[in-house]
Amino acid sequence: MITEKIFNDTETAFKLKSDEELNRALFLFGMINRPALVKIGTTLTKWSLKLHLPVEGLIKATIFNQFSGGETMENCLPTIRKMYTKKLHSILDYSVEGKEQEEEFDAAMKKKISIIKFAAENKELAFAVFKPTGIGRFEIWEKVTSKVTLSKEEEEEWKRVQQRVENICEAAHQNDISVLADGEETWMQDAADELMERMMRKYNREKAIVFNTLQCYRWDRQQYLEDLHQKAQKEGFKIGAKIVRGAYMEKENERAKKMGYDTPICESKEATDVSFNGVMSYCLDNIDDISTFIGTHNEVSNYLAMQIMENKDISKNDRRVWFSQLFGMSDHISYNLARKGYNAAKLMPFGPVREVVPYLIRRAQENTSVRGQTGRELSLLIEERRRRKGEITKATREKRTTRSTEKVE
Repeated sequence: MITEKIFNDTETAFKLKSDEELNRALFLFGMINRPALVKIGTTLTKWSLKLHLPVEGLIKATIFNQFSGGETMENCLPTIRKMYTKKLHSILDYSVEGKEQEEEFDAAMKKKISIIKFAAENKELAFAVFKPTGIGRFEIWEKVTSKVTLSKEEEEEWKRVQQRVENICEAAHQNDISVLADGEETWMQDAADELMERMMRKYNREKAIVFNTLQCYRWDRQQYLEDLHQKAQKEGFKIGAKIVRGAYMEKENERAKKMGYDTPICESKEATDVSFNGVMSYCLDNIDDISTFIGTHNEVSNYLAMQIMENKDISKNDRRVWFSQLFGMSDHISYNLARKGYNAAKLMPFGPVREVVPYLIRRAQENTSVRGQTGRELSLLIEERRRRKGEITKATREKRTTRSTEKVE
């Protein structure tokens, strides 16, 4: 039985943080823990950038340095290698969003391929990742999902999108680096699911190179997975499943209400937990067919995964099971999993400060809606600061005692 509460070990979690970095994290999570401040701060940041006010230095010194690895792949390497000394891997995510032009999508594809090659050359990097709407307009994914008739121009556009996905997956296969396709809104996701299944059929014959994301706040994801599993068994390919709870809950519920259809989102946080844990358990129960990337900041789900692995005699370092959290968050989970010998990785956003800020703002907004998340982060950071102060006090006492003894002698 998994009985040791490893995630309470703050010394391991924050070993690499200087006192200055610890205090910065305390300040930022204190801010994020107040939704009203997050709302005001994000509005001011957006307007400041829009008006080209000189705020990039302030942004870089705070939220950017906390939640991003740097502006270039090379900038990220020192941090990546530092984390790897604690057996923690990294996943580079070029987090530039909101592009609309074909040349921008082509550039994004080339960037993803360059990251795949970079990962192949650096053992500290475990995966590559891409966002489907980062290499094709959201509207074209939406139209294909809704099965409307495309114009001739749209058909050509969709072919280009498919080819970009193919190029990324081909590069991943050639370089033996698994690639994760992000999950997005339900009204574009069917097209992404179908395309990623096609990539799995082609590139996952021996092992999982291509991973698709299952957002488990959707109540239909276990049935989707079971249906996919049947196809995989029948057609002889492996499944790569990145499982997360989800990132677009409010948007999904609002759209369903506005357009008069049943929401695809679970009715409660508890139902989402049941959905996530059910999908995760199904994956681990079928490890010979499904490789699992467990992307969660939920401690209970991580403990459950560890327990299932122990019960099924799955080795901690079995390459078919990975745990992951976002860079700058939940270090108490990531570093302690790595210390215990599990495959653990940080998803590390990077890119130009101005262009990565929208992604970082979205992450901050998401975290204000996760009940208890930032409060837990804060309590652990405070505990670590208290532990360090205790160590200093103890060391000072010991030093004084030594001096006193020397004087007596």
